[in-house]
Amino acid sequence: MGGVALDDGPSGVKAPDGGWGWPVLFGCFVITGFSYAFPKAVSVFFKELIREFNVGYSDTAWISSILLAMLYGTGPICSVLVNRFGCRPVMMVGGLFASLGMVMASFSTNIFHLYFSTGVITGLGLSLNFQPSLIMLNRYFDKKRPLANGLAAAGSPVFLCCLSPLGQILQQKYGWRGGFLILGGMLLNCCVCGALMRPLVPPKKTVDQENLQPTTLEKKQKKKLLDFSVFRDRGFLIYTIAASIMVLGLFVPPVFVVSYAKTLKYEDTESAALLSVLGFIDIFARPTCGIIAGMKWVRPRCVYLFSFAMLFNGCTDLVGSFSKDYNALVAFCIFFGISYGMVGALQFEVLMAIVGTEKFSSAIGLVLLMEAIAVLVGPPSAGRILDATGHFMYVFLIAGCEVVISALVLAFGNYFCIKKKPAEPEAKLEMAVTAAEMEQLNKPPGEVEEEEEGVKELKEENVKEHKEKKEKDEDKEK
Repeated sequence: MGGVALDDGPSGVKAPDGGWGWPVLFGCFVITGFSYAFPKAVSVFFKELIREFNVGYSDTAWISSILLAMLYGTGPICSVLVNRFGCRPVMMVGGLFASLGMVMASFSTNIFHLYFSTGVITGLGLSLNFQPSLIMLNRYFDKKRPLANGLAAAGSPVFLCCLSPLGQILQQKYGWRGGFLILGGMLLNCCVCGALMRPLVPPKKTVDQENLQPTTLEKKQKKKLLDFSVFRDRGFLIYTIAASIMVLGLFVPPVFVVSYAKTLKYEDTESAALLSVLGFIDIFARPTCGIIAGMKWVRPRCVYLFSFAMLFNGCTDLVGSFSKDYNALVAFCIFFGISYGMVGALQFEVLMAIVGTEKFSSAIGLVLLMEAIAVLVGPPSAGRILDATGHFMYVFLIAGCEVVISALVLAFGNYFCIKKKPAEPEAKLEMAVTAAEMEQLNKPPGEVEEEEEGVKELKEENVKEHKEKKEKDEDKEK
Protein backbone atom coordinates (compact mmCIF):
# COMPACT_ATOMS: atom_id res chain seq x y z
CA MET A 1 0.00 0.00 0.00
CA GLY A 2 2.97 2.32 0.41
CA GLY A 3 4.44 3.99 3.47
CA VAL A 4 3.21 7.17 5.11
CA ALA A 5 4.99 10.18 3.64
CA LEU A 6 5.59 13.86 4.13
CA ASP A 7 3.78 16.45 2.03
CA ASP A 8 6.56 16.32 -0.55
CA GLY A 9 6.61 12.55 -0.45
CA PRO A 10 9.91 11.20 0.99
CA SER A 11 9.81 7.51 1.87
CA GLY A 12 10.76 5.80 5.14
CA VAL A 13 8.30 7.62 7.43
CA LYS A 14 5.72 5.44 9.16
CA ALA A 15 2.51 6.55 10.87
CA PRO A 16 3.06 7.09 14.62
CA ASP A 17 -0.48 5.82 15.45
CA GLY A 18 -0.76 8.29 18.31
CA GLY A 19 1.29 11.13 19.76
CA TRP A 20 0.60 14.23 17.70
CA GLY A 21 -1.89 12.14 15.71
CA TRP A 22 -4.56 12.76 18.36
CA PRO A 23 -4.59 16.58 17.86
CA VAL A 24 -4.66 15.86 14.10
CA LEU A 25 -7.68 13.57 14.69
CA PHE A 26 -9.42 16.33 16.68
CA GLY A 27 -8.81 18.80 13.84
CA CYS A 28 -10.21 16.30 11.33
CA PHE A 29 -13.27 15.79 13.58
CA VAL A 30 -13.99 19.54 13.57
CA ILE A 31 -13.39 19.93 9.82
CA THR A 32 -15.63 16.94 8.97
CA GLY A 33 -18.34 18.41 11.20
CA PHE A 34 -18.23 21.80 9.50
CA SER A 35 -18.02 20.34 5.97
CA TYR A 36 -21.03 18.01 6.18
CA ALA A 37 -23.23 19.86 8.70
CA PHE A 38 -22.81 23.44 7.43
CA PRO A 39 -24.88 23.07 4.20
CA LYS A 40 -27.79 21.72 6.29
CA ALA A 41 -27.33 24.31 9.07
CA VAL A 42 -27.57 27.19 6.57
CA SER A 43 -31.06 25.95 5.56
CA VAL A 44 -32.34 27.22 8.95
CA PHE A 45 -32.14 30.78 7.53
CA PHE A 46 -34.05 30.00 4.30
CA LYS A 47 -37.48 31.27 5.45
CA GLU A 48 -36.05 34.65 6.40
CA LEU A 49 -34.12 34.83 3.12
CA ILE A 50 -37.32 34.12 1.19
CA ARG A 51 -39.04 37.09 2.90
CA GLU A 52 -35.97 39.36 2.54
CA PHE A 53 -35.36 38.81 -1.19
CA ASN A 54 -38.91 37.83 -2.26
CA VAL A 55 -37.80 34.52 -3.81
CA GLY A 56 -39.07 30.93 -3.72
CA TYR A 57 -37.83 27.97 -1.68
CA SER A 58 -36.24 26.41 -4.77
CA ASP A 59 -34.15 29.60 -5.22
CA THR A 60 -32.77 29.44 -1.68
CA ALA A 61 -32.18 25.67 -1.95
CA TRP A 62 -29.55 26.43 -4.61
CA ILE A 63 -27.32 27.90 -1.86
CA SER A 64 -26.87 24.46 -0.23
CA SER A 65 -26.63 22.76 -3.63
CA ILE A 66 -23.83 25.05 -4.83
CA LEU A 67 -22.04 24.69 -1.48
CA LEU A 68 -22.14 20.87 -1.74
CA ALA A 69 -21.12 20.98 -5.41
CA MET A 70 -18.05 23.03 -4.49
CA LEU A 71 -17.23 20.70 -1.57
CA TYR A 72 -17.23 17.64 -3.86
CA GLY A 73 -16.48 19.08 -7.30
CA THR A 74 -13.27 20.96 -6.47
CA GLY A 75 -11.57 17.74 -5.30
CA PRO A 76 -8.99 17.59 -8.14
CA ILE A 77 -8.03 21.27 -7.61
CA CYS A 78 -7.52 20.55 -3.92
CA SER A 79 -5.38 17.50 -4.77
CA VAL A 80 -3.12 19.62 -6.98
CA LEU A 81 -2.72 22.30 -4.26
CA VAL A 82 -1.94 19.71 -1.56
CA ASN A 83 0.67 17.97 -3.72
CA ARG A 84 2.22 21.35 -4.56
CA PHE A 85 2.13 23.25 -1.24
CA GLY A 86 1.28 20.67 1.45
CA CYS A 87 -1.76 20.16 3.69
CA ARG A 88 -1.17 22.80 6.39
CA PRO A 89 -0.98 25.96 4.19
CA VAL A 90 -3.87 24.80 1.98
CA MET A 91 -6.11 24.26 5.03
CA MET A 92 -5.26 27.63 6.60
CA VAL A 93 -6.04 29.46 3.35
CA GLY A 94 -9.23 27.38 3.05
CA GLY A 95 -10.30 28.47 6.55
CA LEU A 96 -9.89 32.11 5.53
CA PHE A 97 -11.98 31.54 2.37
CA ALA A 98 -14.74 29.76 4.33
CA SER A 99 -14.95 32.61 6.85
CA LEU A 100 -14.69 35.34 4.21
CA GLY A 101 -17.60 33.85 2.24
CA MET A 102 -19.98 33.99 5.23
CA VAL A 103 -18.86 37.52 6.20
CA MET A 104 -19.47 38.70 2.61
CA ALA A 105 -22.86 36.95 2.64
CA SER A 106 -23.98 39.04 5.63
CA PHE A 107 -23.79 42.15 3.37
CA SER A 108 -25.68 40.58 0.42
CA THR A 109 -28.38 42.63 -1.32
CA ASN A 110 -29.81 39.86 -3.55
CA ILE A 111 -29.90 36.08 -3.78
CA PHE A 112 -27.16 35.91 -6.42
CA HIS A 113 -24.69 37.47 -3.98
CA LEU A 114 -25.45 34.56 -1.62
CA TYR A 115 -24.87 32.04 -4.41
CA PHE A 116 -21.38 33.45 -4.92
CA SER A 117 -20.38 34.19 -1.31
CA THR A 118 -21.93 31.31 0.67
CA GLY A 119 -22.09 28.79 -2.18
CA VAL A 120 -18.84 29.32 -4.12
CA ILE A 121 -16.39 30.97 -1.69
CA THR A 122 -17.42 29.19 1.54
CA GLY A 123 -17.84 25.91 -0.37
CA LEU A 124 -14.33 26.24 -1.81
CA GLY A 125 -12.93 27.04 1.64
CA LEU A 126 -14.55 23.96 3.22
CA SER A 127 -13.28 21.81 0.35
CA LEU A 128 -9.71 23.06 0.92
CA ASN A 129 -10.07 21.92 4.55
CA PHE A 130 -11.96 18.64 4.22
CA GLN A 131 -9.72 16.78 1.79
CA PRO A 132 -6.31 17.68 3.33
CA SER A 133 -7.57 16.78 6.82
CA LEU A 134 -8.35 13.23 5.61
CA ILE A 135 -4.94 13.01 3.94
CA MET A 136 -3.17 13.98 7.17
CA LEU A 137 -5.29 11.53 9.18
CA ASN A 138 -4.15 8.79 6.78
CA ARG A 139 -0.51 9.77 7.33
CA TYR A 140 -0.66 9.82 11.13
CA PHE A 141 -2.59 6.55 11.60
CA ASP A 142 -1.98 3.06 10.26
CA LYS A 143 -2.92 0.28 12.71
CA LYS A 144 -5.53 2.50 14.41
CA ARG A 145 -6.70 4.11 11.17
CA PRO A 146 -10.19 2.49 11.03
CA LEU A 147 -10.92 3.77 14.56
CA ALA A 148 -9.49 7.20 13.67
CA ASN A 149 -11.70 7.39 10.56
CA GLY A 150 -14.76 6.40 12.60
CA LEU A 151 -14.09 9.04 15.26
CA ALA A 152 -13.40 11.75 12.66
CA ALA A 153 -16.57 10.85 10.74
CA ALA A 154 -18.60 11.25 13.96
CA GLY A 155 -18.00 15.00 13.63
CA SER A 156 -20.77 15.17 11.00
CA PRO A 157 -23.75 14.12 13.20
CA VAL A 158 -22.34 15.86 16.30
CA PHE A 159 -22.01 19.22 14.52
CA LEU A 160 -25.38 18.79 12.82
CA CYS A 161 -27.03 18.39 16.25
CA CYS A 162 -25.24 21.55 17.44
CA LEU A 163 -25.24 23.89 14.42
CA SER A 164 -28.95 23.63 13.53
CA PRO A 165 -30.23 24.74 16.99
CA LEU A 166 -27.47 27.36 17.14
CA GLY A 167 -28.59 28.72 13.76
CA GLN A 168 -32.17 29.08 15.04
CA ILE A 169 -30.97 30.97 18.14
CA LEU A 170 -28.77 33.30 16.06
CA GLN A 171 -31.63 34.00 13.66
CA GLN A 172 -34.01 34.91 16.51
CA LYS A 173 -31.51 37.20 18.30
CA TYR A 174 -29.48 38.76 15.49
CA GLY A 175 -31.36 38.06 12.25
CA TRP A 176 -29.90 36.23 9.27
CA ARG A 177 -27.20 38.89 8.65
CA GLY A 178 -25.90 38.76 12.22
CA GLY A 179 -26.16 34.98 12.19
CA PHE A 180 -24.07 34.69 9.00
CA LEU A 181 -21.46 37.06 10.47
CA ILE A 182 -21.12 34.97 13.66
CA LEU A 183 -20.97 31.71 11.67
CA GLY A 184 -18.22 33.28 9.56
CA GLY A 185 -16.24 33.96 12.72
CA MET A 186 -16.76 30.35 13.85
CA LEU A 187 -15.35 29.08 10.55
CA LEU A 188 -12.02 30.73 11.40
CA ASN A 189 -11.53 27.72 13.68
CA CYS A 190 -10.71 25.86 10.44
CA CYS A 191 -7.43 27.83 10.38
CA VAL A 192 -6.66 26.57 13.90
CA CYS A 193 -7.36 23.00 12.77
CA GLY A 194 -5.09 23.58 9.77
CA ALA A 195 -2.29 24.72 12.08
CA LEU A 196 -2.54 21.36 13.89
CA MET A 197 -1.65 19.47 10.69
CA ARG A 198 2.09 19.30 11.36
CA PRO A 199 4.04 17.38 8.69
CA LEU A 200 5.70 14.20 9.91
CA VAL A 201 9.42 14.46 10.69
CA PRO A 202 11.48 11.69 9.03
CA PRO A 203 13.49 9.44 11.39
CA LYS A 204 17.25 9.96 11.87
CA LYS A 205 19.40 8.19 9.28
CA THR A 206 22.53 6.18 9.99
CA VAL A 207 25.82 6.81 8.14
CA ASP A 208 25.13 3.87 5.80
CA GLN A 209 21.66 5.22 4.98
CA GLU A 210 23.14 8.66 4.24
CA ASN A 211 25.61 7.10 1.80
CA LEU A 212 22.77 5.25 0.06
CA GLN A 213 20.50 8.35 -0.07
CA PRO A 214 21.81 9.85 -3.37
CA THR A 215 21.13 6.60 -5.28
CA THR A 216 17.62 6.42 -3.79
CA LEU A 217 16.88 9.99 -4.83
CA GLU A 218 18.11 9.31 -8.36
CA LYS A 219 15.66 6.42 -8.70
CA LYS A 220 12.77 8.39 -7.24
CA GLN A 221 10.43 9.90 -9.80
CA LYS A 222 9.20 13.45 -9.61
CA LYS A 223 5.85 13.61 -7.78
CA LYS A 224 2.85 14.43 -9.99
CA LEU A 225 0.44 17.19 -8.99
CA LEU A 226 -2.53 14.98 -9.96
CA ASP A 227 -1.81 11.29 -10.43
CA PHE A 228 -4.19 9.83 -13.01
CA SER A 229 -2.43 6.46 -12.82
CA VAL A 230 -4.95 5.50 -10.09
CA PHE A 231 -7.39 4.74 -12.93
CA ARG A 232 -5.16 1.79 -13.87
CA ASP A 233 -6.01 0.24 -10.51
CA ARG A 234 -9.03 -2.07 -10.89
CA GLY A 235 -9.86 -1.70 -7.20
CA PHE A 236 -10.04 2.09 -7.55
CA LEU A 237 -12.26 1.89 -10.66
CA ILE A 238 -14.67 -0.52 -8.94
CA TYR A 239 -14.77 1.68 -5.82
CA THR A 240 -15.41 4.87 -7.85
CA ILE A 241 -18.27 3.31 -9.85
CA ALA A 242 -19.86 1.83 -6.71
CA ALA A 243 -19.50 5.07 -4.71
CA SER A 244 -21.02 7.16 -7.52
CA ILE A 245 -24.07 4.86 -7.74
CA MET A 246 -24.39 4.82 -3.93
CA VAL A 247 -24.43 8.63 -3.62
CA LEU A 248 -27.43 8.79 -6.00
CA GLY A 249 -29.63 7.27 -3.30
CA LEU A 250 -27.71 7.61 -0.03
CA PHE A 251 -28.71 11.21 0.80
CA VAL A 252 -32.34 10.94 -0.38
CA PRO A 253 -34.03 9.49 2.78
CA PRO A 254 -32.67 12.14 5.23
CA VAL A 255 -33.95 14.85 2.87
CA PHE A 256 -37.49 13.42 2.55
CA VAL A 257 -38.17 11.57 5.82
CA VAL A 258 -39.57 14.67 7.58
CA SER A 259 -41.92 15.43 4.67
CA TYR A 260 -42.90 11.74 4.63
CA ALA A 261 -44.01 12.00 8.29
CA LYS A 262 -45.97 15.21 7.58
CA THR A 263 -47.95 13.50 4.80
CA LEU A 264 -48.98 10.90 7.39
CA LYS A 265 -50.51 13.88 9.30
CA TYR A 266 -48.02 14.11 12.16
CA GLU A 267 -47.07 17.46 13.74
CA ASP A 268 -43.98 19.41 12.65
CA THR A 269 -42.16 18.83 15.96
CA GLU A 270 -42.76 15.07 15.81
CA SER A 271 -41.65 14.96 12.18
CA ALA A 272 -38.48 16.96 12.87
CA ALA A 273 -37.65 14.66 15.82
CA LEU A 274 -37.04 11.84 13.33
CA LEU A 275 -33.83 13.53 12.16
CA SER A 276 -32.72 13.88 15.79
CA VAL A 277 -33.21 10.12 16.26
CA LEU A 278 -31.25 9.41 13.08
CA GLY A 279 -28.42 11.78 14.10
CA PHE A 280 -28.19 10.42 17.65
CA ILE A 281 -27.81 6.82 16.42
CA ASP A 282 -25.32 7.98 13.76
CA ILE A 283 -23.04 9.53 16.43
CA PHE A 284 -22.44 6.15 18.08
CA ALA A 285 -22.55 4.01 14.93
CA ARG A 286 -19.50 5.62 13.30
CA PRO A 287 -16.85 5.07 16.03
CA THR A 288 -18.29 1.62 16.81
CA CYS A 289 -17.95 0.62 13.16
CA GLY A 290 -14.38 2.01 13.22
CA ILE A 291 -13.52 -0.31 16.12
CA ILE A 292 -15.00 -3.32 14.30
CA ALA A 293 -13.17 -2.45 11.05
CA GLY A 294 -9.86 -2.32 12.97
CA MET A 295 -10.08 -5.93 14.15
CA LYS A 296 -7.41 -8.29 12.78
CA TRP A 297 -9.83 -10.59 10.97
CA VAL A 298 -12.07 -7.80 9.66
CA ARG A 299 -9.53 -5.22 8.45
CA PRO A 300 -8.19 -7.20 5.45
CA ARG A 301 -11.85 -7.63 4.42
CA CYS A 302 -13.00 -4.05 5.07
CA VAL A 303 -14.14 -3.73 1.43
CA TYR A 304 -16.73 -6.43 2.05
CA LEU A 305 -17.75 -4.82 5.35
CA PHE A 306 -18.32 -1.59 3.40
CA SER A 307 -20.42 -3.42 0.80
CA PHE A 308 -22.43 -5.01 3.64
CA ALA A 309 -23.01 -1.52 5.14
CA MET A 310 -24.32 -0.29 1.77
CA LEU A 311 -26.51 -3.40 1.37
CA PHE A 312 -27.87 -2.86 4.90
CA ASN A 313 -28.60 0.80 4.09
CA GLY A 314 -30.33 -0.03 0.81
CA CYS A 315 -32.49 -2.77 2.36
CA THR A 316 -33.46 -0.34 5.15
CA ASP A 317 -34.72 2.09 2.47
CA LEU A 318 -36.69 -0.68 0.74
CA VAL A 319 -38.37 -1.82 3.95
CA GLY A 320 -38.87 1.77 5.18
CA SER A 321 -40.77 2.66 2.01
CA PHE A 322 -43.75 0.65 3.35
CA SER A 323 -43.96 2.63 6.64
CA LYS A 324 -47.53 3.62 7.46
CA ASP A 325 -47.26 5.14 10.96
CA TYR A 326 -44.89 7.11 13.19
CA ASN A 327 -43.48 4.08 15.06
CA ALA A 328 -42.49 2.48 11.77
CA LEU A 329 -40.68 5.68 10.73
CA VAL A 330 -38.84 5.81 14.08
CA ALA A 331 -37.71 2.18 13.56
CA PHE A 332 -36.64 3.13 10.02
CA CYS A 333 -34.57 6.08 11.33
CA ILE A 334 -32.85 3.86 13.93
CA PHE A 335 -31.76 1.25 11.36
CA PHE A 336 -30.96 3.92 8.77
CA GLY A 337 -28.80 5.74 11.36
CA ILE A 338 -26.82 2.55 12.03
CA SER A 339 -26.24 1.77 8.35
CA TYR A 340 -25.61 5.42 7.44
CA GLY A 341 -23.02 5.66 10.22
CA MET A 342 -21.31 2.48 8.99
CA VAL A 343 -21.08 3.87 5.46
CA GLY A 344 -19.74 7.21 6.75
CA ALA A 345 -17.06 5.51 8.87
CA LEU A 346 -15.86 3.16 6.12
CA GLN A 347 -16.04 5.07 2.84
CA PHE A 348 -12.64 6.80 3.09
CA GLU A 349 -11.01 3.99 5.10
CA VAL A 350 -11.70 1.62 2.20
CA LEU A 351 -10.34 4.11 -0.35
CA MET A 352 -7.15 4.49 1.72
CA ALA A 353 -6.78 0.71 1.86
CA ILE A 354 -7.25 0.37 -1.93
CA VAL A 355 -4.89 3.07 -3.26
CA GLY A 356 -2.42 3.49 -0.39
CA THR A 357 -0.99 6.63 1.16
CA GLU A 358 1.13 7.78 -1.77
CA LYS A 359 -1.78 8.09 -4.22
CA PHE A 360 -4.56 8.92 -1.75
CA SER A 361 -4.29 12.71 -2.20
CA SER A 362 -5.01 12.34 -5.94
CA ALA A 363 -7.51 9.48 -5.58
CA ILE A 364 -9.81 11.26 -3.11
CA GLY A 365 -9.99 14.36 -5.33
CA LEU A 366 -11.01 12.32 -8.37
CA VAL A 367 -13.56 10.28 -6.39
CA LEU A 368 -15.17 13.41 -4.92
CA LEU A 369 -15.46 14.90 -8.43
CA MET A 370 -17.36 11.82 -9.62
CA GLU A 371 -19.58 11.90 -6.51
CA ALA A 372 -20.30 15.62 -7.05
CA ILE A 373 -22.22 14.77 -10.22
CA ALA A 374 -24.28 12.14 -8.38
CA VAL A 375 -24.94 14.49 -5.43
CA LEU A 376 -26.40 17.10 -7.78
CA VAL A 377 -28.49 14.53 -9.67
CA GLY A 378 -29.78 12.35 -6.76
CA PRO A 379 -32.09 14.50 -4.56
CA PRO A 380 -33.51 16.63 -7.44
CA SER A 381 -34.34 13.43 -9.38
CA ALA A 382 -36.06 12.03 -6.30
CA GLY A 383 -38.06 15.27 -6.06
CA ARG A 384 -39.24 14.88 -9.66
CA ILE A 385 -40.30 11.28 -8.98
CA LEU A 386 -42.28 12.53 -5.98
CA ASP A 387 -43.96 15.25 -8.07
CA ALA A 388 -44.87 12.71 -10.77
CA THR A 389 -46.18 9.94 -8.48
CA GLY A 390 -47.24 11.78 -5.33
CA HIS A 391 -46.02 8.84 -3.20
CA PHE A 392 -42.90 8.75 -1.02
CA MET A 393 -42.86 4.96 -1.32
CA TYR A 394 -41.46 5.12 -4.86
CA VAL A 395 -38.78 7.64 -3.84
CA PHE A 396 -37.50 5.36 -1.05
CA LEU A 397 -37.74 2.24 -3.25
CA ILE A 398 -35.62 3.76 -6.03
CA ALA A 399 -33.10 5.16 -3.52
CA GLY A 400 -32.83 1.73 -1.87
CA CYS A 401 -32.34 -0.02 -5.22
CA GLU A 402 -29.51 2.37 -6.15
CA VAL A 403 -27.65 1.73 -2.88
CA VAL A 404 -28.17 -2.06 -3.13
CA ILE A 405 -26.81 -2.06 -6.70
CA SER A 406 -23.71 -0.14 -5.53
CA ALA A 407 -23.14 -2.74 -2.77
CA LEU A 408 -23.34 -5.60 -5.29
CA VAL A 409 -20.98 -3.81 -7.72
CA LEU A 410 -18.37 -3.33 -4.97
CA ALA A 411 -18.63 -6.86 -3.51
CA PHE A 412 -18.76 -8.87 -6.76
CA GLY A 413 -16.30 -6.54 -8.52
CA ASN A 414 -13.68 -7.08 -5.82
CA TYR A 415 -14.36 -10.83 -5.53
CA PHE A 416 -14.11 -11.62 -9.25
CA CYS A 417 -11.79 -8.88 -10.60
CA ILE A 418 -9.19 -8.35 -7.87
CA LYS A 419 -6.46 -10.92 -7.32
CA LYS A 420 -4.65 -10.99 -3.99
CA LYS A 421 -0.92 -10.33 -4.21
CA PRO A 422 1.52 -11.61 -1.57
CA ALA A 423 3.29 -8.87 0.36
CA GLU A 424 6.81 -8.20 -0.97
CA PRO A 425 9.67 -8.49 1.53
CA GLU A 426 11.15 -5.16 0.33
CA ALA A 427 7.91 -3.37 1.12
CA LYS A 428 7.91 -4.89 4.61
CA LEU A 429 11.46 -3.68 5.19
CA GLU A 430 10.56 -0.20 3.97
CA MET A 431 7.64 -0.03 6.42
CA ALA A 432 9.70 -1.35 9.36
CA VAL A 433 10.23 1.17 12.14
CA THR A 434 11.90 0.91 15.54
CA ALA A 435 10.53 2.12 18.84
CA ALA A 436 13.12 4.90 18.85
CA GLU A 437 11.84 6.14 15.47
CA MET A 438 8.26 6.12 16.79
CA GLU A 439 9.33 8.36 19.69
CA GLN A 440 11.12 10.62 17.22
CA LEU A 441 7.93 11.06 15.15
CA ASN A 442 5.91 12.13 18.20
CA LYS A 443 8.40 14.70 19.52
CA PRO A 444 7.95 18.47 18.96
CA PRO A 445 10.09 20.01 16.19
CA GLY A 446 12.24 21.94 18.73
CA GLU A 447 13.37 18.78 20.50
CA VAL A 448 14.06 17.07 17.18
CA GLU A 449 16.30 19.96 16.06
CA GLU A 450 18.24 19.84 19.34
CA GLU A 451 18.76 16.10 18.98
CA GLU A 452 19.88 16.53 15.36
CA GLU A 453 22.52 19.07 16.50
CA GLY A 454 23.72 16.60 19.13
CA VAL A 455 23.95 13.85 16.52
CA LYS A 456 26.02 16.12 14.26
CA GLU A 457 28.46 16.83 17.10
CA LEU A 458 28.80 13.12 17.85
CA LYS A 459 29.46 12.43 14.17
CA GLU A 460 32.20 15.08 14.08
CA GLU A 461 33.83 13.57 17.18
CA ASN A 462 33.68 10.09 15.64
CA VAL A 463 35.29 11.38 12.44
CA LYS A 464 38.12 13.01 14.45
CA GLU A 465 38.71 9.84 16.48
CA HIS A 466 38.76 7.80 13.28
CA LYS A 467 41.35 10.15 11.71
CA GLU A 468 43.55 10.11 14.82
CA LYS A 469 43.44 6.32 14.99
CA LYS A 470 44.33 6.09 11.29
CA GLU A 471 47.32 8.43 11.76
CA LYS A 472 48.57 6.37 14.74
CA ASP A 473 48.31 3.16 12.69
CA GLU A 474 50.27 4.79 9.85
CA ASP A 475 52.98 5.94 12.32
CA LYS A 476 53.29 2.41 13.72
CA GLU A 477 53.67 0.96 10.21
CA LYS A 478 56.44 3.47 9.46
